[in-house]
Amino acid sequence: MASGSFQGRLLPREHIMWSGIPTQGLFFTSRDMFLIPFSLLWCGFAIFWTYNAARQGAPLFFDAWGVMFICIGLFFVFGRFAVDAWLRRRISYAVTDKRILIMRTAPFANFTSIDLERLPDIQVTGEGEKRGTLRFGVGTSFFGSPGGWPQSRYQNFASWSPALDPVPQFLGIEDPSKVFDIVMKARNALRSA
Repeated sequence: MASGSFQGRLLPREHIMWSGIPTQGLFFTSRDMFLIPFSLLWCGFAIFWTYNAARQGAPLFFDAWGVMFICIGLFFVFGRFAVDAWLRRRISYAVTDKRILIMRTAPFANFTSIDLERLPDIQVTGEGEKRGTLRFGVGTSFFGSPGGWPQSRYQNFASWSPALDPVPQFLGIEDPSKVFDIVMKARNALRSA
């Protein structure tokens, strides 16, 4: 997706100052320091439990139950990365002289617009690095809802897939410091006008 995908969403006399897409392919976040070991333990225990249940002649129900937990574990270990990469291919970002725009196409279609004049706190990760994230608002925790943002129907999966995080963000963009400067300049220009 390119800045052209936002043309029908622009207000009169609104101009795009920057547009981009999230990083493509495999993408790790700081949460993976907890999630990867947890998912490996889950999957390992599910395999161990199912193997022992089958070896001891447990009823078929126990085997089926164990296979279900192995499938969940395999998703935690491998599948979530594939789903997140697939979702990020459907996201595009833009900064205009008036708003922050985030568009996600189907199957989880969503359009987010944040007025620069009402922009919440911006958190920059990867400042000074080639890739990073700009988060517009307080981040989600593993156990609660994000501060200041309504509960999302994808909230429970947001910890496992950054692309579904309900807090608006430019996830894994190139040159996050430059984009942050563009956002701040546009906001200051609006306030001084």
